[in-house]
Amino acid sequence: MTVRLLEREFPYDHLPLLRWLIFTGVCAFGGVLAWHYGLFHLMLASDKTYISAIIVVLYVAATAHCCVRTAAISRETDAAQRVFALVSRGTQELRVVGAEVVTAEGTRLPAGQITTHIRNLILKAGLQKHHRLDQTLLLRGLADALRGPNALGGFASDALLKLGLLGTVIGFILMLAPIAGLDAADRASVKSSMGLMSDGMAVAMYTTLTGLIGSILLQTQYYMLDEATAKLFGLATDLTEVFVVSVLEREQDG
Repeated sequence: MTVRLLEREFPYDHLPLLRWLIFTGVCAFGGVLAWHYGLFHLMLASDKTYISAIIVVLYVAATAHCCVRTAAISRETDAAQRVFALVSRGTQELRVVGAEVVTAEGTRLPAGQITTHIRNLILKAGLQKHHRLDQTLLLRGLADALRGPNALGGFASDALLKLGLLGTVIGFILMLAPIAGLDAADRASVKSSMGLMSDGMAVAMYTTLTGLIGSILLQTQYYMLDEATAKLFGLATDLTEVFVVSVLEREQDG
């Protein structure tokens, strides 16, 4: 128990953001290599539908959203670690002063979602008097506040994959369309049709490849974000159940 408390008193600052930066840095390095060897130019030149370019733009936008959310969760995690360090020092009284929560020593808890949740618990305990303090609904609200914006990741990842499949269908349509007017006796017609079929196949392959890669990379980013959010919610649950709710109920019994 002592070791865990010491680990939480000295957290790794912004660890979720650092993990995201490492992963994104590796992806950016791969993108630079692809640009250096002309793969991006080849993709844009071969995809006449520009679906691959749309997928790339959407991936960059979703990555920026994931960066903002990861930075927010990192700040909340660091604030929660500091709150845990202050509250877990002893079963001391917590009181609400305006929009802030203050310990018996006069120390203000760091601002954040966890502190707001503790403030709501204190206010609820004071209003309901001697009834048992149940924080189930408040925990659900906290979970929705923490995880709600992360749902965009699943939608964006699925959208990239669907765009890739759409490009595949369009590419096959472009590839098979010249066959209807193909004249096997006319060599020029056959040569022209083969060129059009090759262009359609290029559209199908490049859009599928771009959609799959973008979807996989985006799912990985949001998986790390969801994991960090789950750890933050678990920390909030442990903190409030052990050191806040028990103290508030003891004060009510007293």
